[in-house]
Amino acid sequence: MISISFTLWVTWKLEGGAAAINEAGRMRMQTYQLALLVNEGDAAATTKLITKFDNSIITLKYGDPARPLFVPWNQLNKQLFLNISGQWSSIKDDLQTRKATSISVSRIDNFVANIDRFVGSIEVEVDYWTNMLHLFQFAMLAISLFATLVIMYVGYSVILDPVEKLRIGFDGVRSGKLNTRVQIEAKDEFGDLAIGFNSMTETISDLYSGLEAKVREKTFHLQERQNRLQALYDLSSFVSTEDNLERLAQGFSKRILSITDASAIAIRWTDQANKRYFLLSGANLPSSIAEEEQCLVAGDCYCGQSSGNAEIQVITFDPKIEADRHCVKAGYNALISVPILFQQDLLGEIDIFYTKEQSIDSDQRALLGTLAHHLAGAMEALRIKALEKEAAISEERSLLARELHDSIAQSLAFLKLQVGMLRDEIVEPATEKAKTILGELDEGLRESYSDVRELLLHFRTRTNTEDIEPAIKTTLQKFEHQSGIHTELSVEGQGLPLAPDVQIQVMHVIQEALSNIRKHSKASIVRVEVAQSPKWTFRVIDDGIGFSTELNTVDSTHVGMSIMQERANKIGAKLELSSEALAGTCISLTLPT
Repeated sequence: MISISFTLWVTWKLEGGAAAINEAGRMRMQTYQLALLVNEGDAAATTKLITKFDNSIITLKYGDPARPLFVPWNQLNKQLFLNISGQWSSIKDDLQTRKATSISVSRIDNFVANIDRFVGSIEVEVDYWTNMLHLFQFAMLAISLFATLVIMYVGYSVILDPVEKLRIGFDGVRSGKLNTRVQIEAKDEFGDLAIGFNSMTETISDLYSGLEAKVREKTFHLQERQNRLQALYDLSSFVSTEDNLERLAQGFSKRILSITDASAIAIRWTDQANKRYFLLSGANLPSSIAEEEQCLVAGDCYCGQSSGNAEIQVITFDPKIEADRHCVKAGYNALISVPILFQQDLLGEIDIFYTKEQSIDSDQRALLGTLAHHLAGAMEALRIKALEKEAAISEERSLLARELHDSIAQSLAFLKLQVGMLRDEIVEPATEKAKTILGELDEGLRESYSDVRELLLHFRTRTNTEDIEPAIKTTLQKFEHQSGIHTELSVEGQGLPLAPDVQIQVMHVIQEALSNIRKHSKASIVRVEVAQSPKWTFRVIDDGIGFSTELNTVDSTHVGMSIMQERANKIGAKLELSSEALAGTCISLTLPT
């Protein structure tokens, strides 16, 4: 339809151009007739011919679809037509106003020459479209030949070749070759026929082969299932006894690698919103994946399923289209993604990489789902255990906070009142020493009372089960309210969420650092910087008076440093201190990977 429409359109355009050439050629003849009539003085014939000439000008300008007639306009044609129209208007005005009783030969020749150029320009355009029509017809001929070849090839591939393969297969069976199989990959009737043929020959071959082959097959399947059950038992025993998440993931990865005969394994843990996936552990993972895919956004890659698509997926990579993927660069051709589900909640996923294309049957799906379920139960048990531990610590801290509030805090508040009353009761003249002692006593009580209130605030600070950032924000808000020192918090990168017990120790270190700043630094601003990758790093920076780290004095600041160092050692972290006199202080806490 497109080719016919294009041919008709070009033909119509060529007919219109040819008619325009005829009309413009007629104008040349009319020009000479007009000159002759004007010289003879035939006014009536001259007026009639002028009218015809005007009609020709109008016809060329606006075209006549009924003939058809229209000029193939381009920039040159428009300019030549404007020149012709202008010359004709000048000649017509001279004749109608009687300014000229004859037309000079040079004027006529010039006018006719412009008409000739106009006709020539139209002919060039018509030749162009004629060549385009020839080229299009040649292209259609080539396409027709190519389509014919394609049809012949498809006919051979789809019909003749399958029929010939089936004929050869039937001849083989007729000659007694019961192991004959027909390989037809088409998903059509011939493919179904080939499947039926192969099924028939397989059944016949089994009947002739006897029960021995069936016994071997059944024995193989039973052995395979026994191996799977043994692997499942060993894995279940391992996950039920392991009490560390990283060791659990590492041991699980190695066992899955052995069970599935895969090339590499990656276990990823997702956040509560299922927006990010963190690389928890792996086996045989290349450095490109281990380093570049520490954190993935759900949906950006095959690794990292969304919660709405939590099912086992078998993915085959296309190296031509997906050459930039880390897994393709590492030489993997297939991925099996197994979601880790616990009571319909998505905790993460197991990514199993293969160097060859893979397909799994229902038994393998069931095995992978069971293994993932065991891992999910173990991960959830560890999480609950960590939460119970954190809850127990929080309960103990709350109890201590209540005891402090009901005992020491009340006593300090009472002593503050008593010191105030004592100051009011001192009768002048009092000795300077007495006033100094009373002032020091008052200041000491206020400092002790502030310390107790700070402890109460710290005891009531709770960590978040998923993210430590809200707990740090709350601590900074309380610190700013208590000390009047401006605080800033910046969090960068994406990292694996911290366990609740680790969060508690980190919060204690930050709170101790803030306490030292309030007491000693005379700072005006405090910045807390958190970097989540490649390692969790916490830095508390102030712009206070600082101190010389070379001095080996034992004061409250150094006691606080000892406390922070003890807490860092509990979680295997590295604590660093840098400070200079009048240049502020920086305390850095770096967690292990």
